[in-house]
Amino acid sequence: MVTALDIFSGFSVDDIDAARDFYRATLGLDVGDGPMGNLDIALPGGSHVFVYPKPNHEPASFTILNLVVADIDAAVDELNTKGVVTKIYDDADFPTDAKGIARGKAAGQGPDIAWFRDPAGNVLSVLQN
Repeated sequence: MVTALDIFSGFSVDDIDAARDFYRATLGLDVGDGPMGNLDIALPGGSHVFVYPKPNHEPASFTILNLVVADIDAAVDELNTKGVVTKIYDDADFPTDAKGIARGKAAGQGPDIAWFRDPAGNVLSVLQN
């Protein structure tokens, strides 16, 4: 068995400066500069995410970060005001409303959730349990 002293996740971006600005200014997260040209995102629960530049970066097609919010409508409105597009999926089996929110809670299909992309094309979400 592996005895982990700490655990963190990481993902790549193609432009570390754009990522720093997006995660710090647009999402309001605590973003620090790492020693290897990377970013360190401090999460509210005390964990950290390692963000590193990769010249041949390919965007993650899956959700890399889920931001839990108290009011999904307010969060989506704020993101949209900052130029973030939340309606990135158009799937008849998992429909979203005009704001791009999949209203799963009322249908008993999970939380209300909206997906969006960071400047590198990685998928993120805001969700309300």
